[in-house]
Amino acid sequence: MSLSSRYSMLLPLVILAFMSLLSMVFAITQGSVSLSFSAVWQALLGQGSTLNQTLVVELRLPRVMAGFATGGLLAVAGALMQILLRNPLADPYVLGISGGASVAALAAILLGIGGVFMSGMAFIGAVLSTLLVFGLSTRLGSTAPMRLLLTGVVIAAGWGALITLMLALAPPHKIPGMLYWLMGDLSYASTPWIAWLVLIPTCMVLMPLGRSLNVLARGPLQAAALGVNVKSLERLVFLLASLLTAIAVTTAGSVGFVGLVIPHMLRMVLGNDQRLILPASALAGGCLVTLADTLARTVIAPEQLPVGVITALLGVPTFLYLLQRGRL
Repeated sequence: MSLSSRYSMLLPLVILAFMSLLSMVFAITQGSVSLSFSAVWQALLGQGSTLNQTLVVELRLPRVMAGFATGGLLAVAGALMQILLRNPLADPYVLGISGGASVAALAAILLGIGGVFMSGMAFIGAVLSTLLVFGLSTRLGSTAPMRLLLTGVVIAAGWGALITLMLALAPPHKIPGMLYWLMGDLSYASTPWIAWLVLIPTCMVLMPLGRSLNVLARGPLQAAALGVNVKSLERLVFLLASLLTAIAVTTAGSVGFVGLVIPHMLRMVLGNDQRLILPASALAGGCLVTLADTLARTVIAPEQLPVGVITALLGVPTFLYLLQRGRL
């Protein structure tokens, strides 16, 4: 790769990284109680008032970190799903992974289980859904993208029916919490580090595979003709996208449209080189969810909205615009 090509690829990532840092700083300073940058810095250093330290270190910082990681996970998973299925409408939830996590999480709420245990059940539900989709879609050792997609859609419909049944049978006092989780909620995301420990290594694994993913996006026959092990690469992409989605849903519930819209918007601006699109998706997706969550907890403060509501309100018109422009 020439020096000019490296520069043209590095510059957008530097800009997105700077925007991401600004979005996180802005999110920490804003809320029902606004703080200055100096007050936030003192709180991070263990100085200033006890109230500011509690507000920044124990409440806002974990939430902002969780929101950014969730957005990055969903955006990268969406980009991978679109490559795997060669379908511009594919998103992280298309294979029913979110549905499996949602059923398990709602079951935990009904049983009165919260915190880490609910997150653990949500992750187990996502993994079981992934295994179910992959097992049912595999025939004679091969997984066709269309078969995988159709199986995922059917499984997602089944999970949706179970979710509706659980909401219908749930006690009235538990329904608000269940609905907030289904719409995406970062209020209880106090342990974001697991999401970061998955996001960063996954991006590092995907970077060397950028050339192979570029070829795979053009079709399996062309990829095989150029020496790519299509079967192994497709399985790896599926497993990584499923893992990213499972961790994102476990962290923040179902946050929609991030994995669908972000990769498309980046391709409109940056082209279709996966070596650039994948890390850019992680940064842009994290920035979007961070700002959306900031808006969700400030627009009607001290009340809070589910972050999934904000991403949907932003994602729907953006998606319709892309359709109108013929980008999908």
